Amino acid sequence: MAQAALRLLQNAPGEFFVDETCIDCATCRNIAPSVFAYSSDAGRSVVARQPSGDGEALRAAMALVACPTSSIGSANKVFAREASRAFPEPVPGTDGVYYCGFASESSYGASSWLIVRPEGNVLVDSPRAARPLIDGIAALGGVRTMFLTHRDDVADHEAFRRRFGCERVLYRSDVSHGTRDVERQLEGNDPVRLADDLLVIPVPGHTRGSAALLYRDQVLFTGDHLWGEENESGCAVRLGASRGVCWYSWSEQTRSMKRLVDLSFTSVLPGHGAPFHAGTSERMREALRRLIDEMPE
Repeated sequence: MAQAALRLLQNAPGEFFVDETCIDCATCRNIAPSVFAYSSDAGRSVVARQPSGDGEALRAAMALVACPTSSIGSANKVFAREASRAFPEPVPGTDGVYYCGFASESSYGASSWLIVRPEGNVLVDSPRAARPLIDGIAALGGVRTMFLTHRDDVADHEAFRRRFGCERVLYRSDVSHGTRDVERQLEGNDPVRLADDLLVIPVPGHTRGSAALLYRDQVLFTGDHLWGEENESGCAVRLGASRGVCWYSWSEQTRSMKRLVDLSFTSVLPGHGAPFHAGTSERMREALRRLIDEMPE
C-alpha cells in the first residue's frame, strides 16, 4: 500500500495521493487523466486535481488498484471493491476489445488487452494475475490464445496458462528462460495469420523478436514498438517511438515502422504509452508517416 509518509509534495491536497515509489509508468494517467498528471518537478505522476464527484472518484480508485507498485493511496475505501471489479474495461470505439488494468511491476506497468471473439478470446501481453481480473476474464469467456508482443511484457503469463489452458505465442528470438515453455514460437520476417481476423506483423527493433498484432483491420496492438504521445491534458495527439528505449536496433525499428503504413487500422493500443485513436485508416497512415519522417536511420 502507498504510504502517507512518502506522499509526494506535488500532490494536490486531499484524499488521493501518489507516493515516492511511483515508477512513472503512466497507468494512472491513462485511466484517470482528469485526476493524475506528470509532474516534471517530481519526475513522476501525481494527483494534479482531486476527484470531483463519484465518477472521477471511481476512476481514481481504478487507477489505484491497477497501479503496479501500489504507489497510489486514498483515505476513502468506498470505491475499492467496485474499482477492482471494473476490469476488464471495454475500450471505446473498438469491437470487443477490453483494457485489463492490473499492471505488473515486472513489466514496468505495461498495459495488456483482451479481445473477446466467438472463435476464442485473445489476451495480448500479460497483466498481473489478480483474482478480480481473472474472475472478470473468466466471465467473458476465458482465454484461448495469449499473444506476447515481446520479451519484456510477459509478467504472469504462466498463471494465465494454468488457469485457462491458453496457447501462448511469442517470437523465438525473444524467448528467455522464463518463457521457454511457450507453446507456439514464431520465426521469420513475414506476417503470420493466426486466424482470419488476427495477423501478426514482425516489427524487430525495440527487441529482436518484437511483433504487433492486427485485429480486424481495426486495432493494432503494438507492445513497445509504437504508442500515442500525450499532451498536457493527457490526450494522445500523435504517435511516438523512442531511441532511448530501443534495446535491439533503432534502424531496424525504423524499417519495421515503415511496414505498418500499408496496413489498415484506426487504433493503436500499446504496452507503454497512451492509446491512439485516429478515427480513420488514412489519418492513421498520415500519423505514421509523420513519425517515420522523424526517425532517420
